[in-house]
Amino acid sequence: MKKYDVFIIGSGMSGMTIAYKCASKGLSVGITDELPYGGTCALRGCDPKKVIIGATEVRDFAKRLQGKGIDTIPDINWKDIMAFKQTFVDEMPRKIEKGYKKNGIDTFHSSAAFINENTLSVGNQTIQADNVVIASGSKPKVLDFEGGQLAQTSTDFLNLKELPESLLFIGGGYIAFEFAHIAARSGAEVTIVHRGKRPLENFDKDIVKHLVDATINLGVRLVLETEVSKIESEDGHFVTTGISEGMETTYKSKAVFNSAGRPPAIFDLELEKAGISFSKKGIAVNEYLQSISNANIYAAGDAADSRGLPLTPVAVLEGHVVASNIIKGNKKKVSYPPMPSVVFTLPTMATVGLLEDKAKEKGFDINVNFEKVGNWFNARRLNVDEYAFKTIIDKNSNTILGAHLIGPHCEETINLFAMAIKTKMTISDLRTMIFSYPTMVSDLTYML
Repeated sequence: MKKYDVFIIGSGMSGMTIAYKCASKGLSVGITDELPYGGTCALRGCDPKKVIIGATEVRDFAKRLQGKGIDTIPDINWKDIMAFKQTFVDEMPRKIEKGYKKNGIDTFHSSAAFINENTLSVGNQTIQADNVVIASGSKPKVLDFEGGQLAQTSTDFLNLKELPESLLFIGGGYIAFEFAHIAARSGAEVTIVHRGKRPLENFDKDIVKHLVDATINLGVRLVLETEVSKIESEDGHFVTTGISEGMETTYKSKAVFNSAGRPPAIFDLELEKAGISFSKKGIAVNEYLQSISNANIYAAGDAADSRGLPLTPVAVLEGHVVASNIIKGNKKKVSYPPMPSVVFTLPTMATVGLLEDKAKEKGFDINVNFEKVGNWFNARRLNVDEYAFKTIIDKNSNTILGAHLIGPHCEETINLFAMAIKTKMTISDLRTMIFSYPTMVSDLTYML
């Protein structure tokens, strides 16, 4: 039996943060991952996705400026995109493991399962640790209807050697929309089937309408209020059956992808044997990110049922808190700053802070500024129609409670709103700022 001060399940950003920080203080540390080291973001999520989006941004930009200085719209070469993406991915697991070993961190490549409150079975080895950290991230939801196993995952999409001529995405969240935009701009026919009344339910409904319009104009078929009940393989195609108001409709495609959500990857850890409380949202933790039922256990990132959003920067933040509490004892509580979230479609959609309805629920007296601004200079110079904003202002303090944007480079602009919310900058503070002009950020003062 091997014994450690700290043993970590999962090698994503929260696990990596904890491992390095604890090892730097002289603690013995082990880490395991049944998948290649690096976690979802670096290998199977945000980073490779953003690399792929780069090529579609070029095509989109050229198409919008055709006849305005651009003659030819470039074609998307899918094989070249995939090859370029791999240059960011291939060496990552090896480099990460090399870094662990250099810092005296023992590495394992197996799934883990609890034997008792502080003992794990890791492959064919037994591991005991004073502190076990569950940082196992999330994984695609299991589709529990007939043929659900025929649907591929987001990882599969990001590793497609060839782009199918037609694709169907189950679910109407950010993964479905981002991949739908990539595929449609790369020449595929795309369908999104979502069971709810509106997609992207965690974003502002008025801003989402603009993205829905842009998505439909791109040629993506968006099917709402439809529950997928079956997937069948038939003559080189997949036939997906959806039910809406008791009526069945079938959709034929060359590939089907599961984008119905990502629950925490904790349900194979045999948590009950360690007396660890959990729910479908993750490990139940206190304000120190320690298990509420087993003091030997901490959790961070997507595996923890915390107030943090499932975002990489949040996982890093929680990783620092867990490491500090393991090293110094439970002294550090998580303080979440405003957490901007982005849907990397074209146009890009971004949000931070409170939604309008939530601000009203909390009792704030608010001003709501909502405007479509496709006539503004920055929209016209880029020939962009879908450019809009909604800002939520607290009348009493004259500060920003929430900002919701759609349009060019709003993934950058939203960060300034996040900073303004965190620092409680007033509207007058922001309006007296001098921003470089003409830039997208210089539009911010007119959104208040």
